[in-house]
Amino acid sequence: MRSYETLFILKPDLEEEAITAAIERLTALIQNNKGAVEQVNRWGKKKLAYEIQDYREGYYTLVLFQGEPETAKELDRVMRLSDEVMRHVIVRRDAGKE
Repeated sequence: MRSYETLFILKPDLEEEAITAAIERLTALIQNNKGAVEQVNRWGKKKLAYEIQDYREGYYTLVLFQGEPETAKELDRVMRLSDEVMRHVIVRRDAGKE
């Protein structure tokens, strides 16, 4: 398995329960696709560098996980389709060690 990290920005007008549910849904997706979540860092609401979808701030979350390339592809697909996620990025953490 490879090490990945994903940073995603949720819409700031979501209720706390909706934010928690979205994070739990994404971490469960990782685990259901042969992955293992190492750490979830909830950074909270931060000001955006530029306006996205008429929002000036977003709820940032960083997730460190282990998984196969298919795990990262499925997570990317689901986040692209999610209405709650404004932006996301998935990066392989050990890419420079090859």
